[in-house]
Amino acid sequence: MQTQPKRPVIQIDNLVKTFADHTALQGLSLTVNQGEILALLGPNGAGKTTAINCLLGFLKPDKGCISVAGYSPQKDVALVRQQLAYIPEQVALYPRLSGLENLAYFSKVAKVAMADCDFRALLDTVSLPNHAIDQPVSGYSKGMRQKVGIAIALAKKSKALILDEPTSGLDPSASHEFSQLIQRLARQGVAILMATHDLFRAQEDAHRVAIINKGKLVETLHYQQLQETQLEAHYLKHIKVGA
Repeated sequence: MQTQPKRPVIQIDNLVKTFADHTALQGLSLTVNQGEILALLGPNGAGKTTAINCLLGFLKPDKGCISVAGYSPQKDVALVRQQLAYIPEQVALYPRLSGLENLAYFSKVAKVAMADCDFRALLDTVSLPNHAIDQPVSGYSKGMRQKVGIAIALAKKSKALILDEPTSGLDPSASHEFSQLIQRLARQGVAILMATHDLFRAQEDAHRVAIINKGKLVETLHYQQLQETQLEAHYLKHIKVGA
């Protein structure tokens, strides 16, 4: 956690999104800097998924601005998707293909040309076990699938990484491995937005924690504050107040 945040990579400013009579985002503003891990906390229905879908260009906000490495998802969605990688809770890979073959295929789709040995080196970088590299993904654990997803992000040199519940369903060892991996990526300058319910990992890994409820940012805690705070009690206080 020694990396100092640098320039903004992801910027969300006063975002509003309404579905029929429900306002999912009510003026949400967030920034994720180069080399920073921002953990986004909130109960189900708080607006985390809506914010992510706006970032990815899947939803158009009613008001507000979004920038990813200087590009707008509403105006330059193709360029935005070149700058970021999205790792959902369940990484979608082709089950009959190996980890290596999935990496090569998705890299080709992203117009990234690399040699087989370079793909293998990337999978080694994310600590995918050697015995699994050439095995069908159908036999992979969730943690192994996530590693392939991150290798795909590395291949396309993504400046930002969006993680959706990355540690749910992982055993403690796999969760620790994942923590080490994203911290290493942050040290390399990647901006990481991690939407999670895992308060332990948020407190351990994040440079900042943003707590949202009912589409609003209710508090941001910086790293030093996180070390001095009982995050669970703090989080529950905000959620109960907003209930």
